[in-house]
Amino acid sequence: MMGVVNLVNEPDDLEELTYSRNLASVPFGSRYRLIDFTLSNMVNSGIENVAVFTQHKYRSLMDHLGSGKEWDLDRKRGGLFILPAMLHDTSGVSRGDLYQFYAHRDYFYRGREEYVIITRSHMVCNIDYNAVLDSHLERNADITVVYKKADEQEYAKYRRMAVKEDGQVTVIEDHSGRLRTDNVSLEMYVMSKELLLDMVESCLAQGYDHLVRDGIMKNIDKLSVYGYRHDGHTGIVNTIQSYYKHSMQLLNPKIWRELFFQQTNLIYTKVKDEPPARYTEHAHARNSLIANGCVIEGKVENSILFRGVKIRKGAYVKNSIILQNCEIEENVIIENAILDKDVFISRGRVLTGDKQAPFIASKTKVI
Repeated sequence: MMGVVNLVNEPDDLEELTYSRNLASVPFGSRYRLIDFTLSNMVNSGIENVAVFTQHKYRSLMDHLGSGKEWDLDRKRGGLFILPAMLHDTSGVSRGDLYQFYAHRDYFYRGREEYVIITRSHMVCNIDYNAVLDSHLERNADITVVYKKADEQEYAKYRRMAVKEDGQVTVIEDHSGRLRTDNVSLEMYVMSKELLLDMVESCLAQGYDHLVRDGIMKNIDKLSVYGYRHDGHTGIVNTIQSYYKHSMQLLNPKIWRELFFQQTNLIYTKVKDEPPARYTEHAHARNSLIANGCVIEGKVENSILFRGVKIRKGAYVKNSIILQNCEIEENVIIENAILDKDVFISRGRVLTGDKQAPFIASKTKVI
């Protein structure tokens, strides 16, 4: 298989977190970014040819991916390709993903692989794509969609789908749909390269340019579309509530272990070398993920701290997500908050949000 990480028309509703970056490069889990899960799953499944179709705000993504070395994708043949969006005309209007696939169709023609897996970047899970391909071949399907059973508390936006007993998918609907089912699409599609290129040409000829909405949903009765159910832990992260919820779930050791400690399938990321976290004598930390380079002098509970965060004496951080290099001065109280990179909070401030609507501070803000 060849892997395609499709960032075209990806929703970026993470408010302040996506002002200056796209969804794929939103930091997650104290040292990762969302796209790390998708890329690592591909590499662990033996996919050596991966294209990332970007659309906008991709500076931090390019910086993070680099040559693909951390995922062992800096190869002479295949490897990592970052393909920027082509504008259709001078008006600067971005077209849908089928148009971008068409503009970069040389990439598909050159690959020797017969099958393609197309995914989004905001699914946090550890999945083996070979099992999906096996199921695809076994059922002789045209398209296989990975889905999961949603729990009631999902705060994300997603597509629901109707799946019959034998796994056949009869309906896939848009994010705003009203289908009564708990089968939720993980936006991972396996199909043959031939079918994909055929779909690209025929949809564009009719003036349509969305893969799922026009290519798959409109032709679902003509194609044999099957579902592959993924039962492991999966987080769909495309709203602030779902980001907060799935980040906090990492503090549950069972979920943490399932995502990051599968014997062969590790999650890789760009490594930065920093000293281990330093705790002074009055520091107090419990049930938190604290990355290297942090200095803890105050109290931290149920929180996720990224690299280089400084928490001064008397400060108390609870149920919060603090991104890289934030500085929290003395006697500050922070609860239910998300602070983007390089935020500085001056002495004695009190910031509290609600679990349903955490307080968010955008990048480099001084409070």
